[in-house]
Order: sequence, then structure tokens, then C-alpha cells
Amino acid sequence: MATFQKKFSFVLSIAITSLTSVSFFAFLYLQGRVSFPADYLIFLLLNFITTYFLLTFSNTNFIFERLSQILESIVHHRNNKTSRKHLPAGNDVIEDIREEIAGWADDKKNEADRLKKLELYRKEYIGNVSHELKTPIFNIQGYILTLLDGGLDDKNVNRNYLERAEKSVERMINIIEDLESISQLETGELIIEPERFDVVALAKDICEGQEMKAAAKGIIFSLKKDEPVFVFADRFRIRQVLTNLIVNSVKYGKEYGETSVKISEANEMIKIEIADNGIGISSEHLPRVFERFYRIDKSRSRDQGGTGLGLSIVKHILEAHDQTIQVTSAAGEGAAFSFMLRKG
Repeated sequence: MATFQKKFSFVLSIAITSLTSVSFFAFLYLQGRVSFPADYLIFLLLNFITTYFLLTFSNTNFIFERLSQILESIVHHRNNKTSRKHLPAGNDVIEDIREEIAGWADDKKNEADRLKKLELYRKEYIGNVSHELKTPIFNIQGYILTLLDGGLDDKNVNRNYLERAEKSVERMINIIEDLESISQLETGELIIEPERFDVVALAKDICEGQEMKAAAKGIIFSLKKDEPVFVFADRFRIRQVLTNLIVNSVKYGKEYGETSVKISEANEMIKIEIADNGIGISSEHLPRVFERFYRIDKSRSRDQGGTGLGLSIVKHILEAHDQTIQVTSAAGEGAAFSFMLRKG
């Protein structure tokens, strides 16, 4: 029996026994029969024992039964599911209620903290989206106003400004398409269509497509695998992943540096790593590199182009494959991104 229940019944039994005994002795006094024989002491003891067990029984079957129902209701509302039934006699219901209420309070505190973080993230996200879209919109507006103010008749200006406006429009389209892709990946609307393909051949194809940009900085590609390696994944989406990682390695790699693509087997999985010896990422930025629009060096990143959504898309595509992306880096020491795919 619970300690609280014992104490409660014991104290209440003493109170009731004292009250009934005083009343009984007062009755005897009024009848002129004032004495304290052994029979009266036995009566007092039997009265206490009877009261104690009656209270214990009533507590178990009434008071603590009601407390069990309260506990059940708390658990039900806390977990939003069917909770335990009435607790058997002997459980410390008061302690259980205390623990459930304390747990409920912790849950609410954690939920409030989470909502605060989400609110902060929402504000940052809206601010980032508006900033990213505002730049090309203002550029387009400036080019159009210049053309309307007479630049349209100047052959040295009109085509140049139209081409610049077109680039800004293309940047806006890329941002919107990337946001749409992330939204579809998060909500599950974008369905992954896995197939068996050679990831080595895919990586070579992407590197060849980036050779001109790499050559402009003197960067060389190193693919540490020659024979085919087959994986089972969505070929189109994995192309996006590899393209984003390889393009980033060229953008932020140092001049006359190297971008290496390592593909190796790990039991039933294939490990893919894209590494460079570029500017690297300092430790304070590492936890946030996969956030939407997060840029380590904002001015330099925008000069390099891109939407600021590439790594976020990479993260979501791999999560849709039930995999994660890992990054190891340090400022000035390059960066290495790695992930796993199922062997095909």
C-alpha cells in the first residue's frame, strides 16, 4: 500500500477514534458511569482498528479510484492516446500524478522552446526569400527604366541591358524552382524513382560538364575509381546532389587546387565523397550549412551566383533516400562532403 495512503488513513483514524471515544465517554459521564475499565480500553483499540481498515478500504475503492481516473485523464491528454486503465490497489497514485504533471510541464516547455525556434526560423526564412528575390527584381527594374529613358534607342545599351535583365529573370526562376523542389521533397509530393545505374559514369559526366569552369581557376578533377559501381537510387536526383557538391567545390576551391571524387564500397552500401582543398568552412558555420539561403560569406557567395539552396536540396534528396549527408571541414583546409547509397 502506498505510503501516502497509509499515513492518510492512520491520521484520519486517530481523529475519528478520538472523536467517537470522547463522545462515548461524555455519554457515560452524563449517565453517571465514569470509570475506565479494561473494557473501555479494548473498545478504544477496536474502534481505532475498525476505523483504520474501513478508511483504508474506502480510500482504495473510492478516493484513490477517483485519483486513478484523474491520472488516466492526465496521461490521455498528455499523450493524446488511450492511457492505462484504473491502477490496481497498492500503486502510489499520488506520486504517479506528480510525475505525470511534471512530465506534462516539461513537454509544454519543450514545445514552447520548439515553437520559438520555428518562429525565429520562419522570420529568417521569409527575410532571406525576400532578400534573394528583391535583388534580381530591382536589377530588372533598373534595366527597364534605363531602356525606357532612352537606352532603348542606343544600340550599345539596349541589347546589353536586355541580356542582363534576362539573367536576373533566370535567377528568379532558379530560386523559385529550387524552393518548389524543397517543398515537394519535404511534403513527400516529389516521388523518388530508384533505378540501377553506374554512379562512376554519372560522376565523370558531371565533372566533364564543369571542366571549363574548373580550368578557369586551374582546378583539376580527380576521380578515385575507374571500374563501374552500381547503385540503386533516383538517377536524376543523385545527379542534382553530385552537381551541387561538385559545382560548390569549384566555386569555393582555391586556384590551382583539386576536387576529388572518391567512390568506395562499405558492406551493402556505396560511399561517395566529394572533397576539395579550398577555403573550407569554420566550425561555427558547420551546423547551419544545410539551411536554406544560409551563406558563410554572403557577398562572395552572391558574386559566385547560385540560389543559396543547393546544399538544402542535397540534404532533402538524400533524406528522401533514407540517407544523410556528412561534412568535415575547417577554415582554410578545404571541405569534404560524403553520403551513402544502396548498392545496386
